[in-house]
Amino acid sequence: MSKLSINFLLLSGIRYDEKLNLSGVVMEQLNTLFAQHISELNARAKTIMARENIKTLIIHSGQPRRQFLDDMDYPFKVNPHFKAWLPVISNPHCWLIIDGVNKPTVVFYRPVDFWHKVPDEPNDFWTEQFEIVYLKKPDQIADYLPHDLERAAYIGEHIEVAEILNIGLLNPEELISYCHYHRAYKTDYEMHCLRQANKIAALGHQAAKAAFFAQQSEYDIQVAYLKATRQTENEVPYGNIIALNNHGAILHYTVLEQEAPAQFNSFLIDAGANFNGYASDITRSYSFDVNDEFSQLISALNQKELAIIEQVKPGVSYVDLHVAMHRLIAELLEQFDFVRLPAADIVEKQITSTFFPHGLGHFLGLQVHDVGGFMADERGTHLAAPVEHPFLRCTRVIAARHVLTIEPGLYFIDSLLDELKLSDNSDYINWDKIERFNKFGGIRIEDNIIVHQGHIENMTRDAGIE
Repeated sequence: MSKLSINFLLLSGIRYDEKLNLSGVVMEQLNTLFAQHISELNARAKTIMARENIKTLIIHSGQPRRQFLDDMDYPFKVNPHFKAWLPVISNPHCWLIIDGVNKPTVVFYRPVDFWHKVPDEPNDFWTEQFEIVYLKKPDQIADYLPHDLERAAYIGEHIEVAEILNIGLLNPEELISYCHYHRAYKTDYEMHCLRQANKIAALGHQAAKAAFFAQQSEYDIQVAYLKATRQTENEVPYGNIIALNNHGAILHYTVLEQEAPAQFNSFLIDAGANFNGYASDITRSYSFDVNDEFSQLISALNQKELAIIEQVKPGVSYVDLHVAMHRLIAELLEQFDFVRLPAADIVEKQITSTFFPHGLGHFLGLQVHDVGGFMADERGTHLAAPVEHPFLRCTRVIAARHVLTIEPGLYFIDSLLDELKLSDNSDYINWDKIERFNKFGGIRIEDNIIVHQGHIENMTRDAGIE
């Protein structure tokens, strides 16, 4: 039984025991979900291959990249198109061969090697859906490919390898666009994996919160998070943001100072987890003084975040949700006396962009910022972000089976505040209060949601993170 399958049992609340027959009801359910997933991917592949006259689809897991002037590689990151088909996320030099008719073939890399750990022969829930052959040396892959490669399509980043193999089509745009558009519609198996990724991350968030209130450093909070999730820095889906005090105003802060600050004011954590190659992406903010006004502001933003989630439903434009969130941010700026204007005027004068400068969220799945967010159709027609909101990561119309993050923020960012101070809107700002709040950095609340036809599933809240 693999580590992934054991994790599935543990996260499902089922006791793992070596003496038990683990091919019971739980594994049977997972087998069924995965079989349905592969059936859907095969149907998509067959459709686009017929449309573009592609005989064979060849997906490369990738290969390690050597560090410059060194004999070590950078951490390996698998091709997301490869892990869409199977949860093999740490083995380079693997290949997936699809003809749209027969069971797909996995060319699984198992070298003869005494320097490194050789991957075990696959024996997990996913193996029944593939023909599996073994590759001992990467340069022998040509022996496993079809003879006629003129109408074969390579998907991967190592174009030089595909050219050497004489594969005729290299990441064809029509194929890639089709795959990216349809990847937004998650199968039941993918939803299961995303729920598990949220449950794992919840363990880390709880540990990190406890470490913050125990007055530990950013580095030590990071260690507590990784220990609780049992994932390394290279296994989590992105570099965790562990920001104390005014570091929370740096949107992608990843420094991890090793010394604890003299004064603890606030904590912003943006951190996820990985399950079978699928990511969670969760953010929470805390005030060290749970009774101060910053704590009240966190609670108020939390309620606004839940309010915007209530507006999510099929047929709604993500752009419209983002604009609606700006109206809710304006209400907070008025309520807490940061801006001395009615909320409607705050929005009209675009003051909210100083305090909420990023997008409301993004697609989530095999990648943290999953693909397809700017597509109007499967041919890749681009839906540009509005000029006044250039940092949006999604402009698409929401549909059932979409998985999204909702992550509004309210920050005190010096560079943006300096610009505001020089603008015509400066007179409306309560600069004394903003100066008092600079030490907190900012707030972000982020949940991961699944859009169903009749309701919204909040995986993050369901995992126990409030």
